[in-house]
Amino acid sequence: MHRLQQVAQQTISQPVPVNMSTEQRFKLAILDDYADIAPAKFSSISDRLDIVAFPETLNAKSTSGRKELIERLQPFAIISTMRERTAFPREVLTDLPNLKLLCTTGMRNASIDLKTCAERGIVVAGTTGQTNTDSPPPPPGYNPTNEHAWALILGLAKGIASNDKAVKEGGWQSGLAFGLAGKTLALLGLGRLGAACAKTAVYGFGMKITAWSNSLTQEKADELAEAAGLPKGTYRVTGSKQELFETGDILSIHYVLSDRSKGIVGEKELSAMKKNALLVNTSRGPLVDEQALLKVLKEGRIRGAALDVFDVEPLAKSSEWRTTRWGQDGSSEVLLSPHMGYVEERAMHTWYQETVENVEEWLNGKEVKKRIQSI
Repeated sequence: MHRLQQVAQQTISQPVPVNMSTEQRFKLAILDDYADIAPAKFSSISDRLDIVAFPETLNAKSTSGRKELIERLQPFAIISTMRERTAFPREVLTDLPNLKLLCTTGMRNASIDLKTCAERGIVVAGTTGQTNTDSPPPPPGYNPTNEHAWALILGLAKGIASNDKAVKEGGWQSGLAFGLAGKTLALLGLGRLGAACAKTAVYGFGMKITAWSNSLTQEKADELAEAAGLPKGTYRVTGSKQELFETGDILSIHYVLSDRSKGIVGEKELSAMKKNALLVNTSRGPLVDEQALLKVLKEGRIRGAALDVFDVEPLAKSSEWRTTRWGQDGSSEVLLSPHMGYVEERAMHTWYQETVENVEEWLNGKEVKKRIQSI
């Protein structure tokens, strides 16, 4: 069995012991390391730590999951977590009396209550992706999430998964492909990721671009187009969010999740989409009203959706995303991906190396340089 499958099948009650020397001063818990990368990285300082890996994520949003998470983590002074996999709300942090250092990937993690951490004297440390590794640095402007967004767009538009399934089961073509050239890519958000997606669409597939966000202006869109070597007006800002959904052939979400933006895509927006349109979300699950999207897709009111993010991750075995017969009985085509947008080899190895550096600085009593401060 492949190592990733072994890790995925570890039960909550069966953590993976990495190093349990009784002579060490601090206990470190590794959370959410689905790919089993972290233990090898921590080997350089494992003589100073008791390390236990918990590869299966617990849902801190549920009462039972929160209770189990607290019981799991109470002995640990140091926790290494992956950005926005395990949540650390106030209700969890206040019941972790031994926690001194909380390490996360990235320099922003909306699922950690930084205010509570500051109140309790818990140091929160992040990663920048700038640490030297054996791999050469990526070219300027590279973003793995943009690559994954396009993998999903093409996979859904060209029926890659459904045709793969058909061929392997003895069949052949399962439907018609969706052409991209000349179609309109509608972008909900034109920040760093949205702009990268727009550039790929124009240069790679000859698509038209529309975009909208609460703060986006045509002037800003023109600046982004010119920065990509394109003429002003290439990225057209729609007059409203509704217009964006009405006119897009492919609607791709690239919005920052906040209390204000949660549910920014609801029944009204989804109902405005063209019958032949595709929806792609590589941003955050809660940006979309999940029940509204499920209803629209089950009724086949749009051509399909490709999703890399969900309200609760990992998906429960009983989730409707897993159990519905998508593409059958009048339902839309659905392509699912397990939040792989940022799970790129170099990035993951770099983040864990930085996490080790953060822990080592803390163990040595030094200032943790990549500390994340409460706003």
